[in-house]
Amino acid sequence: MKRLMTWERDLVDAMYEYRQTRFSSRRIRKRVIFKHGDCNVVQGNVAKRRRRYLQDIFTTLVDAQWRWTLLVFACSFLISWAFFGLIWWTIAYAHGDLEWIDNRDNRPELIQNMTHTMCVTEVRSFISAFLYSIETQHTIGYGNRFVTEECPEAIFTICLQCITGVFIQAFMVGIVFAKLSRPKKRAQTLLFSRNAVICHRDGVPCLMFRVGDMRKSHIIEAHVRAQLIRKKVTKEGEVLPFYQQELKVGADGGEDRLMFIWPTTIVHKIDRHSPLYMLSASDMLKERFEVVCMLEGVIESTGMTTQARSSYLPSEILWGHRFVNVVSFRKETGEYEVDYTLFNNTYDVDTPLCSSKELDDLKEEYSKNHKAGLDRALSAGLLKHISSVASVDHMDPASDESLDSGRLHTRSNSIPNGALATELEPLNNNTPSFTVGGSSILPSITTNFQSINEKINSTNGSSTHNNNNNNGSNINHSSSNTSLKAKSSRRLSIKQDQLPVDSLC
Repeated sequence: MKRLMTWERDLVDAMYEYRQTRFSSRRIRKRVIFKHGDCNVVQGNVAKRRRRYLQDIFTTLVDAQWRWTLLVFACSFLISWAFFGLIWWTIAYAHGDLEWIDNRDNRPELIQNMTHTMCVTEVRSFISAFLYSIETQHTIGYGNRFVTEECPEAIFTICLQCITGVFIQAFMVGIVFAKLSRPKKRAQTLLFSRNAVICHRDGVPCLMFRVGDMRKSHIIEAHVRAQLIRKKVTKEGEVLPFYQQELKVGADGGEDRLMFIWPTTIVHKIDRHSPLYMLSASDMLKERFEVVCMLEGVIESTGMTTQARSSYLPSEILWGHRFVNVVSFRKETGEYEVDYTLFNNTYDVDTPLCSSKELDDLKEEYSKNHKAGLDRALSAGLLKHISSVASVDHMDPASDESLDSGRLHTRSNSIPNGALATELEPLNNNTPSFTVGGSSILPSITTNFQSINEKINSTNGSSTHNNNNNNGSNINHSSSNTSLKAKSSRRLSIKQDQLPVDSLC
């Protein structure tokens, strides 16, 4: 006996240690939403909790685990059978049916000259009353036991038991059906990628994760949301430990509505409106936050709304990675095939390690210093004659003809023959320099001046030939000069070596 008590004590201690280890591991991870979608939130110290749960017994049983639901299912029928069986036994005992049956079977001489009509035939004990209760509630009717017209209370009891039995059966069947058809089970076939990635797409840093659906029945009106949960201190000094910020996400950078027929990459652009705008690769490892992702939609087969959830910690976000394509076309069958073995696979790509804000600042600094270098060249007298015949376009960092294109444009209205190559020659000997991020940059202008002069000479020659063929007419001579200005006023592009802005990080 002592050994048994010691074994039970050791078992309880082991279960307690297991629970402690389980909860401590949860505390170490500090997730709000687990990877499979469950919430890591426990409700505690709720006033009148049991009473509130019993008031909504249907939802309580649907949310309960299957072992508790099946236990309530079995107990509801057993208790109802036993309760009405006790009523039938009480009716038989009060009417004298039990004594009559006992005398008929054991002492028949006592009832030879007596007549007796029973309320329920062949109810001689509580066991027989219990069996009759089961037969009545489920309309089995074996034929040995039945109610007579002798007792009105028996007729009322049989009506009450039939109504109660139908109600209990409908209630429990509804609970089981609700548990089997819960949208939460449909969410188990909606997949989220194991990791999220950060890389550039169309020149913009983006946070991306992948969602997929294993079933052939699609999710209708599918849309995705993402929230960033982290600590925040307000201007008044209030500490918000779980401040939620909405992340603007969309399918491939578009709207949050998905055509969810195959795995889709969800994109969040890290711009100046993003909460991740100030985070670099090194800051990502130090920060404590959680990106919670939610996929919602209507189940095509049942019409019920479902929601799948997952989350990503900073350690689960891969910087400088991109997802592998999982959709391919099979010529043999003429179908698109999705390979889910590659669903979580990524590959490395070149990505700056600085934050998006630092990257934008470097681009802006490069644009300003580039323009300042040209201004110094003009003030030094290197471009004093060209400034009278050429105009430098405004360097707008947001336009296509600015930093990203890497071109310096000059517009020439009327350039004298040979003046361009002569005046730009000092630029090859005394190249202006400027500084970006602490490093000196020497832009090299590699324009073919000889080809430009040849084009201008050919243009002038053609115009002179046209003037000689027009019999010295002043009108034609003025029109040829006008055409010369129109031809020579075309846009000239002087290329230079561009420093890759991404490499500055």
